[in-house]
Amino acid sequence: MPTNGINQALKLQFGLINYENRYLTAEAFGFKVNASGTSMKKKQIWTLEQDEQDGQVVFLRSHLGRYLAADKDGKITCGAEKPDPECRFLIVPQSDGRWALQSEPYLRYFGGSADYLSCFAQVIGEQELWAVHLALHPQASLLSVARKRYAHLSASDGEISVDSNIPWGVDSLVTLVYLDGKYSLKTCDSRFLSNDGKLVKENSNTTCFTLELKSGKLAFKDCDGKYLAPLGPTGTLRSGRCSKPGKDELFDLEESHPQVVFQAANKRFVSVKQGVSISANQDVETDMETFQMEIDKESKKALFRTNGGSYWTLVTHGEIQSTAKEVEINTMFDIEWRGQRVALKASNGKYVCTKKNGQLSAISETVGDDELFLMKLINRPMLILRGENGFVCHHKNSNTLDANRSVYDIFSLIFNDGAYIIKSVNGKFWYVSSNGLVCSDGEKSENFFLEFLEHGRVAIKGSNGKYLRGDQGGTLMCDGASVDVSSLWEY
Repeated sequence: MPTNGINQALKLQFGLINYENRYLTAEAFGFKVNASGTSMKKKQIWTLEQDEQDGQVVFLRSHLGRYLAADKDGKITCGAEKPDPECRFLIVPQSDGRWALQSEPYLRYFGGSADYLSCFAQVIGEQELWAVHLALHPQASLLSVARKRYAHLSASDGEISVDSNIPWGVDSLVTLVYLDGKYSLKTCDSRFLSNDGKLVKENSNTTCFTLELKSGKLAFKDCDGKYLAPLGPTGTLRSGRCSKPGKDELFDLEESHPQVVFQAANKRFVSVKQGVSISANQDVETDMETFQMEIDKESKKALFRTNGGSYWTLVTHGEIQSTAKEVEINTMFDIEWRGQRVALKASNGKYVCTKKNGQLSAISETVGDDELFLMKLINRPMLILRGENGFVCHHKNSNTLDANRSVYDIFSLIFNDGAYIIKSVNGKFWYVSSNGLVCSDGEKSENFFLEFLEHGRVAIKGSNGKYLRGDQGGTLMCDGASVDVSSLWEY
């Protein structure tokens, strides 16, 4: 559901962890289900769907697109292509944040271990409790359902305020940090939200929240059993008095699109400050010089949205203006990745150039200095990468990186004249070794290049001209000759 015409609420995907710390797993063979998974990979990810008539009823869909079901004898299957009456479950949240799943037609509870799963318990015991591990990318925009406003870091007030009409700029990025079944909210300057509304450097009991679900929305419960809510005129995010979540305590997580600034050959920033014309005529970066880059899912072309909600579009005589309200052929641009600079091609097949007066126009047949732009990603100072097999994380016993983990490390992304430097948790830098391994203990920084090729996914090229990919063993390599599924990363 689009909100304010900008983003869409993310479908809730998660892993379910039983009392033995094992994940509920959907096997491809015979659509069998067990609770044997030791980490959250593709087979352990479930998508929550709600019944349109009864918001309390949910369906659990496996990675194979099949639905979990329980019959009258408590037998569990996961082969239904469409949700039938036996696929209907109710979530019964517990005080520690875990869920009990109750069959709606038979009112029995689902639980068990390994291959011995059933939905026959009449009461909730330890075996019927499941911890919820969110599987979506942990960097998102946070929308208050009641206020219809977005959360953002208000550095001057030292708080998170929920009063933005649109999630704009780096301040609107929220990172969810998962630890032992609980979640913390981290701001773009690496501070954690405490339940009293203060931002603190260290993660502690007061910064950890259990996640609850109500009518498909999220609520964050603190260590005292109270819920986060936007309070006061600026919507300061802190725990209120409520020990039951109402509308004020409910939130949506929305996809955080990349936001970028462009610098033209005249060294000035591309802006909409002057009105509808897109011109490179500003010396500072503000919201007027920041553009949201949305990659169209079908065509893979880029759209650039202004903070006023309109799109760049090609108009007569090749001029680029910010007058489009809808996505159409003239709002789509091809990005050509040319090392530390990019070239943009409009729908007329011509390259966008900067004219002498700073005006952007798509009138060039070839690419020279006036057609090259420095493009800087501004809303990912903290980088979390997830590939087809899992998250990127430091290897336990070496200087290499794993690309198949269910937990993630947070890396720093530092802009360097059209390239990026990636800094590890230990303050050392990423580099590519002579045999193509990505190492994380460099004393000197090394350039990497980000190419935004698909919706929600980036390819990363090393200084050796090859792409980062996860190999069969789960190690992060920089040896991909071209981009395929193994070298595209959620970021």
